[in-house]
Order: sequence, then C-alpha cells, then structure tokens
Amino acid sequence: MNKTWLVARREFLSRVQKKTFLLTTILLPLVIFGFYGLIIYFTVKSTDDFKVAVVDKANIFGGKIAGKEDISFVFVKDESTESLKIKVAKKEFDGYVIIDSNYNASSNDSLVFVSGKTVGLMTRSDIQKRINNALENQRLLSSLNISKKTLDSLQRGNEIKFSTLDGKAEDDKKASASLIVGYISGFLIYIILFIYGTMVMRGVMEEKTTRIAEVIISSVKPFQLMMGKITGIGAVGLVQFLIWICLTLFLRVLLPLLIPGMAEVTQPGAAQALETAKSSGALNQIMSSLGGLNIGLIVGCFVFYFLGGYLLYSSLFAAVGSVVNEDPQEAQSLLLPITMPIIFSIVIMQSAVNNPTGGLAVFGSLFPLTSPIVMMARIPFGVPGTVPYWQLILSMALLVGGFLSTTWLSAKIYRVGILMYGKKVSWKEMSKWAFRKS
Repeated sequence: MNKTWLVARREFLSRVQKKTFLLTTILLPLVIFGFYGLIIYFTVKSTDDFKVAVVDKANIFGGKIAGKEDISFVFVKDESTESLKIKVAKKEFDGYVIIDSNYNASSNDSLVFVSGKTVGLMTRSDIQKRINNALENQRLLSSLNISKKTLDSLQRGNEIKFSTLDGKAEDDKKASASLIVGYISGFLIYIILFIYGTMVMRGVMEEKTTRIAEVIISSVKPFQLMMGKITGIGAVGLVQFLIWICLTLFLRVLLPLLIPGMAEVTQPGAAQALETAKSSGALNQIMSSLGGLNIGLIVGCFVFYFLGGYLLYSSLFAAVGSVVNEDPQEAQSLLLPITMPIIFSIVIMQSAVNNPTGGLAVFGSLFPLTSPIVMMARIPFGVPGTVPYWQLILSMALLVGGFLSTTWLSAKIYRVGILMYGKKVSWKEMSKWAFRKS
C-alpha cells in the first residue's frame, strides 16, 4: 500500500508541477471566457433598435402593431414613397410598409417591406410574425366579430394535476428540476469518465514507450503500479476539475459586471423566453423546487458514482494503455469495447429521465458499466420514491464488485502488456491473459 501511495504521489506531483498543467488549467477557462466575452461585447455594441414606418391608408391596424424593445412600428400619415425613401436614407427609419386604401385584410395579397439595408433573418421573421398577428386579429374582428384575446381564452386548456395512489401530489416544477439535475449529473460523469480515463491510458502509454516502466517494475508490483497511476492521475483530474468549476463560477459572475448588456444577448429567442418564464413565475418556481430536492443525497451519490465509475473505467483504460506501443490507431481500435458502454449509458439516460421507473432505466442503473450515469439521472426524482433503497444499495454493491473485478482482470493484462513491445495485441489475446491462471 505504501508503494502504491508513492506511485500515486509521483504521478500527481510530476503533472501538477509542470507548466503545461498551469497553462491548461488556468489559461484555458480564461481564453474560453475571453472569446465568449468578446462575442457578447460586439453583439451588445452591434445591437440597434429597428424602427419601421407604417403608412396604413386602409386603417387595417388601427394605429397599433405589437412590437418589442428592438423592433418598433411607427405609424405615419401624409407620407409619400419618395419622402419615406429619403427618411430611410437619412436613417430616421430602417424600413417602411405602405398599405393601400383598397387593401383587404381577408385577402392573401402580399405586403412589401422596403429597407435601406439587408435585414437579418431573425429580424425579418419577427417583422413578418407581428404584422401577420395584427392581420389575423383584424380578420377575426371583421369575419367573426371576435377578438384574438377572446379566441385565446376559449382555446385555453384546463390544468391537469397528477398524484400517486397514496394521494401524494406530483409537482410539474419539481419534476422539471429533477430532470435538469439528472441531466447535468449524468453528463458530468460522462465527460469525467472520458477525460480522466484517457489521461490514465496516455500516462501508461507514455511510461511504456519511454521504458520507464521497466525500471519501476523492478521494485513495484504491476498491480501497485497500475493502482498508483490511477489514483495519482485521478487526483490531478479532480484538482483540475475543481479549479475549472471555481474559475467558471467566478468568471460567470464577473462577465455581467464588465459587460452590462450580456444578459440580453443570449441565443436568439432565449432572452425573450427567459423573460416570459420570469413573468409567468415558472422560472422562480423551478428554482424554488430545486430546494425541495434532497441535495445532500444527490451530492453524496454523485461523489460515490463518480469515484466508482472512474476507478472501474480507469482500470480498463490502463489495461489498454499497457498493451499499446506507439501507434495511436491501435489504441483507438482497442478502445471501442470500452467507450461503447459509456455512449450506451447516455442513450439509456435519455429514456431514464423521461421514464425513471421503466425497465430500461432500472437495468441501466444496476449494470455496473452504465450505473454511474443512469443512476445519477434517476436519483434526483426521489429516493425512496422513484428509486427504492434496495435498487440504490444493489447498484452501489454491483458497482463496487464491478470495480474489483475489472481491476483484478486489468491487473493481469497490465502485468503482461506493460513489458511487451513490438507486437500488436487483440482483445482475444488480452482475454487469455486476463483469465489465465497465475
């Protein structure tokens, strides 16, 4: 155990003390947020109000078209086409629409929008949508003598409340919060398994190609060397991951202070959807529902499944790294059986968040190769409600058993592969090493 600790300490310090570690750990988030900040800054600076002049000779719109902050409709009278062109050229207006006196709102006649510059696709869609909504209101009033507001109230659906057999109400907002937390937890473990597992494999390949492993093996058992590398590289990854989280949270708070307009320049339509959610109270209800989740249990299980999944897959990645020489394509061909269960876990997770009690979700949360991702997607929905205690305990026990089994088999492969050079090894031959009697 002492030799395993020494190997882990060496792996940790040798990587943390490198300049590349500091550059990739600290500069990478800064560079990403720097580009992110520049994009937001130029987006804010380039965002201008779009003003549309409307000459409504037929009085179709009644002097009003609903707009939003960045697009406004201004009704003007006694303006000719020539005078409007001059005002657009002087940038008093960005464009204009003229409705002739004989225009019929019930017809399918098209309207012409004239602008002094190329109109973006999103702006064009917004203008067309708002004008069409105003025409639709006019058609309802003229044909059915009914307003759009009245029609919307007639089409309004009734709320359906869900509850279980024991009379416990199921809150939609809490279900949404559970789905969000489940997705985030599952994807975090998915990313961690790939990144840190690949780090372990590359570390083993590096020592094998440089022949350092031959010197270390003379004083350390192969199993101790493998476990030391897994523990040390995993600790490096954990430190790096924690630093990234702290830097991301710090920069996420700092950017809105440096660029006041960044809150309004999310993805197209995202700001409007966010404002709608805030005004309806849905966003606040979802955020408050997060407080109703068992955060302590979720965090505890996340740490357990992160460590269990990392140890299980890292031993497999280490086994592959021990048999690979200097050909990267050889490593890629051997990694396919290892990466497929991780990818398959994401597929099962998509089903688990929609049906957390389904048979596929239960199987995925119990099977050791998929349980770190799938079970973390189910736990936020409730323990012991959605996930019975026996399933959680059995899943943890199977994950521990899976880790011990894969570590034992991988150690046997590692012992032979780490000292083998110049030969391409297949999974068939690796399986013979794993199940051969010592």
